[in-house]
Amino acid sequence: MQITIVGGGFGGVRAAIELAKDPSNQITIITDKPDFQYYPTLYSSATGHSHLESWVSLGEIFADKQNVHVYIDTIYHIDAHKKTLRGASGIAYYYETVIFAIGVVTTYFDIPGLETYTYGIKSEEEIRKLKQRLFVDIAEKHTLDKNYVVVGAGPTGIELSAALGTYVNRLCKYYGVKNHKVRIHLIEAAPRILPRSSQLTSKVVSRRLKRLGVIIETNKRVERANAHELIVSGRPIESHTVIWTSGVTNHPFFAAHPNVFKLAPNGRVLVDDYLRAHNHVYVIGDNAATPYTGLAQTAIHNADLVVDNLTRLSKGRPPKKYKAMLPVSAIPVGHNWAVVEWRWVRIYGWTGGLIRRVADLVGYSEVFPIGTSLGAWRAAKVYEHDYFTPTIKPQKRSK
Repeated sequence: MQITIVGGGFGGVRAAIELAKDPSNQITIITDKPDFQYYPTLYSSATGHSHLESWVSLGEIFADKQNVHVYIDTIYHIDAHKKTLRGASGIAYYYETVIFAIGVVTTYFDIPGLETYTYGIKSEEEIRKLKQRLFVDIAEKHTLDKNYVVVGAGPTGIELSAALGTYVNRLCKYYGVKNHKVRIHLIEAAPRILPRSSQLTSKVVSRRLKRLGVIIETNKRVERANAHELIVSGRPIESHTVIWTSGVTNHPFFAAHPNVFKLAPNGRVLVDDYLRAHNHVYVIGDNAATPYTGLAQTAIHNADLVVDNLTRLSKGRPPKKYKAMLPVSAIPVGHNWAVVEWRWVRIYGWTGGLIRRVADLVGYSEVFPIGTSLGAWRAAKVYEHDYFTPTIKPQKRSK
């Protein structure tokens, strides 16, 4: 079989790895980034841990896969009749079967100033800018922002707000900033944090965050931002370090091709029982309107089904229908502490943290070779002060 995959995230990489096990398959991956991003640890890389836990080059992942060919390009057009894709490079790619797994993009809900004056942690570039901001303040100016504000109390916002205080304190110690006070605000529009989790989990995590010094503000609406403050429900919060984790929307590529993709009210692509959006066109992961979309485990589950069905069809066997699988939720809330939820199971604290560490190793092994998986997993224990930062060393200040 000849299969084209657009996207180098969990769904795309997993599909390519599974398809590559059959040497008769020829797989083309087209992605706009040369690296795979392990999204569950981006908050960790943003708060001082090794970048090796969050980025692995696609060349390393597919080094021993002779039937996988990676192209760095951005697909902007599909002609389903001619079975061709057009890239920003000007190249036209012919496909027999194509799998789309291109992920989501950040949305700011048209709130004035957010795109210009806030930071993010969804990519290497965003993390680089955030770390530059922190290091300019702490390493160069020997001062702290009056408030550090995280907007959005979903899993990413929880993970980041819980780790940010520890990171800022480490930087202050490293660069000799004394008598400092770290104030971290977590802003959420919903009545409680982790609105998709159980009420008990929201309550337990709220207590944990407060013990870590995080100021939680729920039922608050972000109205606008400028270079010096964030306006929340009519009240200004003085800050030039506002981190937006709140909103994502489906990739605009799909809305730009209504003759091929039909969208659900939430903007995700409507797919059939086999995750097809059109003849020979599959959509998986964050892009598909399936239950539990937006989670890595769902993208992997989607990819496995499509690969299995392509194999079955090539052998003249009927495909299997998709059945959604409820993923395990494991959210870190500070060092060695996490909340784990699955159906009626609730685990909090150190045990949850251990489960999350094991879950990360399993997650790495789903998409990386074993050696790379262990290396990325071990890297989570490593702090990096100089990655993504100017070369600044602590200096004694004159009295």
